[in-house]
Amino acid sequence: HVQLVESGGGSVQAGGSLTLSCTASLIGYGSCMAWFRQAPGKEREAVAAMYTDGGRTYYTSSVKERFTISKDNAKNTLYLHMNNLKPEDTAMYYCVADSSFLKLWFQNPTYWGQGTQVTVS
Repeated sequence: HVQLVESGGGSVQAGGSLTLSCTASLIGYGSCMAWFRQAPGKEREAVAAMYTDGGRTYYTSSVKERFTISKDNAKNTLYLHMNNLKPEDTAMYYCVADSSFLKLWFQNPTYWGQGTQVTVS
C-alpha cells in the first residue's frame, strides 16, 4: 500500500530555511503529490503541489517565491524547500498524494504521511 514518510522538520529562526523530505512508496506515475500544513486552531491548507511526472507546480499565495516543491523520482522523494521562513509558517506539515489533482488540492487527499513539525520563532 502507499506509504508517505516525512522528515526534515525542526525549529528555525525567522528568515531561516528548512527542507522537508517525503519518501514515497507505490505512488503511480502521473499522480499528484503535495505538502499540506495545519497550525493549532487553524484549518489545514494546501501549500504546494506537483505531478509526479514533473509537470506544473502549484503554490498557495502566502508561500510563493519562498517555497519550492520538487521531486527526485530516482529516490522516490518529494521535497519542500522553504526559505525566508516566517512565524506564520509554524505548523505540522504533511506529505499527501492522490491520483486526482482536484481531489488533492480542493478536497481530501487519499494518502497522508504522519507529519513533521516546523516551528519558526
